[in-house]
Parts: sequence; C-alpha cells; structure tokens
Amino acid sequence: MNRKFMRILVFFDLPVVKKEDRKEYSIFRRFLINDGYSMLQYSVYSRICNGSDGVEKHVIRLKANLPPKGSVRYLQLTEKQYSEMKFLVGSPKKQEKVINSSQLNVF
Repeated sequence: MNRKFMRILVFFDLPVVKKEDRKEYSIFRRFLINDGYSMLQYSVYSRICNGSDGVEKHVIRLKANLPPKGSVRYLQLTEKQYSEMKFLVGSPKKQEKVINSSQLNVF
C-alpha cells in the first residue's frame, strides 16, 4: 500500500444552456465540494488523497457521480508534482495555501 500523498485534478466542461443541464451542473459541482475537492479555477477542482488507494476510492466515487452530458476528465499527480505547478498570472488562493500535504496528519 503506497502512502505517498497524491492529488486528483478534475476538469469538466458541462452544458448549462437548458434548465435541466444547469441542474446537473449544480449537482456535480456540489458532489465535488462535498467530497473534499477545492476549486482551483472555474471547472477545475483538486483533491488531496492518501496514496494511490485513496485516489482509486475517489475515482470510483467520481465515476458514480458523473453528469449525463458534457466532458469530465481527471489527472492523477503526486503531491510533489502538484507543488511544482507555476503561476504565470495570479497567485494561489487562500484555500490553496491552507490545504497541503505538509499540514496533514495520517493516523
């Protein structure tokens, strides 16, 4: 069992023209937030996981909550790879500064 901290980045592009599409968008976005994801940018969410087993668990949950239309993809990264992300314009949000693996305790 691998205990290296990992990140899941979820990217999505969902239709929002029709009322039912906006409802599906809201349900999916609410799922992400309730499942511990933080918004990096519009339609880009990140979640820290404890090892590859944690990633697998959350990918299964993600697949079970997919909206019926649109495009959703994910990228799995090590915490080290994620921490090497560079800003070209802007700076980290307050929430990004709060949540990182160096501040997590594993029991």
